Parts: sequence; C-alpha cells; structure tokens
Amino acid sequence: MALNLVLFGSLFFLIQNAQGFSIPNTDATFQETPRSFNINVDPSFITDVHSRVQHARAPVQIDGLTPPDKDGPTLADWTTIHDYWVNEYNWTEAQSNINRQLHQFTTIVHPQNSSYNSSIPLHFVHHRSPRTDAIPLLFIHGWPGSFLEVSKIIDRLTNPPNASLPAFHVVAPSIPGFAFSPAPQHAGFGSGPAAHAFHALMLQLNYTKYVIDGGDYGGVILRYQAHLFPSNVVSISSNFWVIQPSSEDLRRLEEGLATPDETTYIRNLETFINEQSGYRIIQEHNPLALAYALTDSPLGFAMWIYNLMAPVVDPRDFAWTPQDVITWAMMYIIQGPYGGLRFYKENLEGGAFEGFAFGTLPYVSQPVMISELPYDLWFGLPLDWAQRGGNVKVRNVHDRGGHFAAYERPQALAEDLWSWYGDGELSGTKVFGVK
Repeated sequence: MALNLVLFGSLFFLIQNAQGFSIPNTDATFQETPRSFNINVDPSFITDVHSRVQHARAPVQIDGLTPPDKDGPTLADWTTIHDYWVNEYNWTEAQSNINRQLHQFTTIVHPQNSSYNSSIPLHFVHHRSPRTDAIPLLFIHGWPGSFLEVSKIIDRLTNPPNASLPAFHVVAPSIPGFAFSPAPQHAGFGSGPAAHAFHALMLQLNYTKYVIDGGDYGGVILRYQAHLFPSNVVSISSNFWVIQPSSEDLRRLEEGLATPDETTYIRNLETFINEQSGYRIIQEHNPLALAYALTDSPLGFAMWIYNLMAPVVDPRDFAWTPQDVITWAMMYIIQGPYGGLRFYKENLEGGAFEGFAFGTLPYVSQPVMISELPYDLWFGLPLDWAQRGGNVKVRNVHDRGGHFAAYERPQALAEDLWSWYGDGELSGTKVFGVK
C-alpha cells in the first residue's frame, strides 16, 4: 500500500506539471507574481513516511572501527534518530513553527540570456526590515541545507540591535530541487542558471541593486551571479570561498616552504577530497541510482545527510538534535531528493568541479568579504590566495564554528556582515547611503 501511495504521488506530480508547476505532496502552486505560501504537507504522505521509518532496517555493524564512525554514522546515531522519529517527532508542529517564523512566498521567474531556457518556479523567504535605509541582501543556502539556514540569523539582519549597524531586506530562495522550489524539469540547471534565476527574483522584487551572502553552494552560486551581473550585485560576503591550490603551491608545501595558513588550507582540502568526498562523486555521476534508494527510505536519506552534517560543525558550541536532522531531511524528502542530488552533476558538467577537485569559478570584480570558520574544509585560505578568485578586501578568521555558519554561529556571522556592509566605502554599499 505504501508503494502504491508513492506511485500515485508521482503520477499526480506528472499530471500537475502538465498543467503548471507544483510540488509533490503539498498544495504549493506557482504564479507569475509572488504569492504568500505556507507549508502544508499532505497528512497521508507524513503517515507513509512514518511507516517507512518505523519499519526501517539497520545494516549489520562491524566492531573494531576506529573511530566508530569511520564508515559512516554509528548504529547508536541510527537508533537515536529512528526512535525519535517514530516516537516523538511531530511534523505538524515542525511545519507550523517554520510557517510562524519565516514569511514564505512562491513565484515564477523568467531569466534572460540564461543557458537554461525555461521559466523557473521558486520558493523563497522574504523579510523586509522596518528601516528605510535597509540594504537588499540575497541569502543563498547550500547542500545538505535549505532555506532553513537563514532562520537563526534573519531577525538579526532585518532588526539589528542598534541604528549604527546596517539593516537588510533579506531574500532567501530555495535552489530548484531543494525544499519547495520544484526540481528542474530539464537537464542543464547548475550554478550559472541558478544565478540567473535568483537575479530575476531580485528584479521581480524591485531590488535592482543588492548584495549577496552564502555558504556551500551559496558560496558557489554567488560567484557566478556577481560575475554575470556586475551592475546589480554591489558586493558579496561568503563563508565558502574555495580556491584550488596550484602546482606551485603544492611544490612549496612539499619543500617545506608553505606558510602555516597555506599548509592548513591544503591539508584540509586534501582530507576532504581524498577521505570525505565520496558522496560528492556518486552525486556527480550517478544521482538517479542513489535517488532510488534515498527516495524509498526517508531514514536512509536522513543518515546520508547526517554523515555530512555531523563532522563539519564545531562540537564546542553546537550539536545536531534529532529534531534538526529530521526536519532538514524533510526539506528533501517531501518533493524527493533527486533534484538536490543531481545539482552536483550539473555543477560538474558546468565546470564548478573538475574530477575530484574544485573547478575554476568566475572571477568576482566587486568587493568581497570572506568568513573562515575552523570546522569548514576551506579554513586557512590565505588572503592573497583568496584574491585569485576575486576582489577580496577582508578576511575574517574565526576561532570557533563550522560549515553552516548562519545556523551554527548566527551572531558571529551577523557581526561579520554588519562590519563589512556597514563600511560603505570598502564594501561599496555607499550606493545605498551607507557611510
């Protein structure tokens, strides 16, 4: 019966898309102009998910692994999330909390001069500051995150604690295939087309000039967007600014000539590429093969992303709760994870990745600020190396925190943004009247 429900949901999705854009298992609709949206997931789908989790099977464990999570999340992790999901997790309460906290909208945008020649339905969060001098800020999430990444920082940005700090009108879209932005219906939608779509969204909202902040894929997309729209994107801030070391950089390391920062950066990147990027390779090459299993097993998908989430946060300040893990996983499970998984393949084919390494991303001529947190893979990137990829003016090096800066250390990231965008001369925000 559960399988029949899923097949019916897929058929319903295909029928709906023959007439217009929609999201499976929700009542989401998309029109030519923004309209208010609240998450409202079909209760029968939630019942089916609960049943699948309840009857999930754990793999046979192998003793003696050092560390215990060497091969992935431990059986104890699996049991904790499984038992919480079955016995305590309440999706209705979770979606109500999101709806209450974040003002959400849906729309359709029509990017101009994009290689992806289709209209694009988008889900997005939009909070306007009460301040008349607020700066429009586009916040772009990454994988395996979603628009939820903005939830802990958005009030700080729209309503800073005093008038001396810049305020922002915050727009936080869901990348198509993530959360409630429908997955692309045709191949070819990578970071470049995402940049076109998000630019079209900002224009639709009458933000002809704006700044961008992002991490993970947000830190990739913003580089395309700044490069493509230099007259609109005033400046950017990034907590994911990866630069591929050159052969000369590697030679200096081998000869003991690298600085401490250079050594840290190269070693971090090598560890990620050689030991932690297996998920990336399969998502780049065979996302559909993976999607069959992860679509069918909600708990399997949750463990797949928890494997990525767990090691990249600073345990001194932050720990994922089962509530967090399940709700983040649901942002993919509801429409199905294939679109989010496949975004990796599109970025490989678009040049953002090259084999096991990161590709060469577009140069950013606008002023750039970078925030480095120690549990992220690119920590240690020297300022002069960062400047190979753009006009990087400020490098903020933190002693705590990790990959999901806005969610994990919202106050610290907000302070970076206030300092950066509050300097109108350095960041270029004087066009908004910032001194």
